[in-house]
Amino acid sequence: MKYLSFVLGCFGVVAGMTTPVRAQNYPWCVIYGGDGGGATNCGFTTHEQCMATAAGGSDFCVRNNWYKPPTTSRQR
Repeated sequence: MKYLSFVLGCFGVVAGMTTPVRAQNYPWCVIYGGDGGGATNCGFTTHEQCMATAAGGSDFCVRNNWYKPPTTSRQR
C-alpha cells in the first residue's frame, strides 16, 4: 500500500509540472566530421565559441539557417 501511495504521489507531482518546453535556438552550429558522416551541434551563441569547440580535425562552424532571434513583447 505504501508503494502504491508513493507511485501515485510521484505521478501527481509530475502531472502538476506545467513548465513549457522550448527547443534551443542558437545562431551557430559546429559540424563534426568523421568517417561515415558526422553530427551537428547548433548550441553556440557566438562564432568564437563554436570555433573553440571545432578546433582541430575536420570540424567546422556554419550559421544556423533555422535561427530566429527571440521576440520581445512590449508591456503596456
